[in-house]
Amino acid sequence: MKAAPEAQMRLLDLQELDSRLDRLAHRRRTLPELAEITKVEERIGGVADALVAAQTEISDIDREQKKAEQDVDQVRARADRDQKRLDSGQVSSARDLENLQSEIVSLQKRQADLEDIVLEVMERREEAENRLRTVEADKEAADKELTELAERRDAAYREIDGEAELVRTARAGVADDIPGDLLKLYEKLREQHRGVAAAALLRGQCQGCHLQLNTVELNAIRAAAKDDVIRCEECRRILVRTPESGL
Repeated sequence: MKAAPEAQMRLLDLQELDSRLDRLAHRRRTLPELAEITKVEERIGGVADALVAAQTEISDIDREQKKAEQDVDQVRARADRDQKRLDSGQVSSARDLENLQSEIVSLQKRQADLEDIVLEVMERREEAENRLRTVEADKEAADKELTELAERRDAAYREIDGEAELVRTARAGVADDIPGDLLKLYEKLREQHRGVAAAALLRGQCQGCHLQLNTVELNAIRAAAKDDVIRCEECRRILVRTPESGL
């Protein structure tokens, strides 16, 4: 392949611009905010599970408390009925009176026991509410942190994307100065060599693979026509001759 020396030199400009784009893309992919966002999102997931668990616990306690309070009301109502019967004088039999009084005493004890259960359930509910408030505070803090990280990420994206757009504009101008067949080879080599397709020959060394060319290779390059497109024998990248090539 042949191309004017000036066009070959423009390959180095194009390579520099493409390398800048690659660095910007890598920077965009590896923003520290992205890793932090992942961690916070994982934390929010755990907090969400804890929130559901805390809400479920309170719901279960509420049902338990309602049942205990209903039991208290039932026992209290029965004790009240028995007390009214006792106070009304409708029960005249000594045995019936004794049984009624015994039942009232038993119901009062049962009521006291049930009221203790209600108090214990209420205490557990208060503890559960405290846990729920803690979890809600954790979620609020995590949501706020996630919002702040997302804002920082988006600001970084805007900065990177703005710079990349300027570089792409400059790249388009440089690419117009390069013949189509040489540009096609360059693009193909970029895919094969992790983005670096053209490298300068600097003091006898390929700046693509950083290997020193031997005497035979350097003599072959010296003998080549100025418009010959040279490839590095080691890495096969396009090797661009410059005044600092050492030829």
